[in-house]
Amino acid sequence: MKRNIIEIVLSALVLVLAIVIGYGGWQYSILDQEKILVINENLELKNQLEISLAQQAELNQSLLEQEANVRSLGEQFNEISNTVGTLSKLSQTDKELLQKYSKVFFLNEHYTPNNLVYIDEDYISDPDKPLQIHGEVWPFLKKMLARASRDDIELQILSAFRSFGEQTSLKAQYLVNYGEGANRFSADQGYSEHQLGTTIDITTPELITHPLLGFEDTSAYAWLKDNAHRYGFVLSYPENNNYYQFEPWHWRFVGTDLAQDLNRSKEYFYDLPQREIDDYLINIFD
Repeated sequence: MKRNIIEIVLSALVLVLAIVIGYGGWQYSILDQEKILVINENLELKNQLEISLAQQAELNQSLLEQEANVRSLGEQFNEISNTVGTLSKLSQTDKELLQKYSKVFFLNEHYTPNNLVYIDEDYISDPDKPLQIHGEVWPFLKKMLARASRDDIELQILSAFRSFGEQTSLKAQYLVNYGEGANRFSADQGYSEHQLGTTIDITTPELITHPLLGFEDTSAYAWLKDNAHRYGFVLSYPENNNYYQFEPWHWRFVGTDLAQDLNRSKEYFYDLPQREIDDYLINIFD
């Protein structure tokens, strides 16, 4: 009887152990499947992340390309705007102002600068004879005269704008007094830089008897040679030029850019080809 009980107990234990092992195996199988599912899910998430990163990289590249296109369009727009601005500015700038006259180009009898202003009488040699100059040139001239005064140099304007008719009368008078010799120092009507309204003849109180004779030996001329280019003025007819006799008193406004470039290169206005001079027209009054 006792043996039967022991066998029954052992059988029960074996059954319980089998059940436990079977349950454990079943649970392990479930865990293993869940582990596989988790691994698969992780792999899928990783793939999705890689795809997302690749898509993000493509989007970034596309964004960079779009930004580059926008910059390019902006640059093109600015270039077009600058071109339009340049053309507009050129259309409003008198193209005659930097032409070579003096026996080269001709101004007809109808040409007159459209904005002439009167020079302050404090700066002219004869206050009873009013003088006019191009309105855009006057601020530069006024600064030059004021600077010279601060340097104890007194500059006086002897002549400025002269119309076609005034140049005709002046040249006729010179021909009467000097004959053909007048052609060495006086332009025919239409060929005078004075008609542009950008040119002045300068003297100084040092010259008591004659306002031009000996001007090249004055401190005023020395000052102009060293400083006039800073204010946009150049000497039109230096020594040994091909047009007229040496005229140290005759100064033409060509803009500070051109005047300073000529000063640096030790050249004169009439030394340059017209096409090179024309490049300076747009900034003549800057």
